[in-house]
This record gives sequence, structure tokens and C-alpha cells, in this order.
Amino acid sequence: MITGIHAILYARHSKEMYEFLKDVLDLRYVDAGNGRLFFAAPPTELAVHDTNGDSEHQLWLICDDIAETLEQLEKTGIKTTPVADRGWGLATTLELTGGDKLGLYEPKHLSPLTQLGR
Repeated sequence: MITGIHAILYARHSKEMYEFLKDVLDLRYVDAGNGRLFFAAPPTELAVHDTNGDSEHQLWLICDDIAETLEQLEKTGIKTTPVADRGWGLATTLELTGGDKLGLYEPKHLSPLTQLGR
């Protein structure tokens, strides 16, 4: 039935986003045509949250050790916001070249990735 998920990052500076995914996160990719790169994503979990307003969708990167991950990212020049304990996880925002931002967190909640295997 469902064989995967295709997530789209809308970026003001797509070249810089490509470089971040390719060179910093070291994700494998293919050129899907016309220079548009499609990246293989790490294992993914999908959650649904209630909202009282308009629906919105978010993309968060997950790590096992936020301190270690931030140390590695900072060596590549990625700036971050201070880590906040949100109860469900330790969270920060990556501030990418060009002004785009991505959430990153170390989960405290149960995850199908760890409970069911990656």
C-alpha cells in the first residue's frame, strides 16, 4: 500500500539547503532531473497532533544525543538556538545559511523507531 513518504522542504535558498543536506548531514541523493536533488531520509516517525487553528505540518530532525549532534553541526558552521527542555524532548532550531530553519530534537517520548526497530 504505502511504500514511503515524500516530504518537501520549501526553502528561500534551495542551493544552500541542498548543500546542508548533502554536505553537512551527508544524506545520499539522486538528481531527479533539472538539477533537482531528492534525498534519502533516515528512518521516520509520523505523528498527529490536535489543533484549534489551521492545520500546519512540521518537519523535525531527530537525534540520539543532542549535545554531541550540536557539537558536530557547529564544526560545520551551523548556528542553533539554545536547547530547551519541552517535556517531550530536548529541542533546538538549526539556523541554516540563507535564513531557513529546521527543528532538531532528542526525544524523551517512546518512539516507534526504537520500540519497533529502525
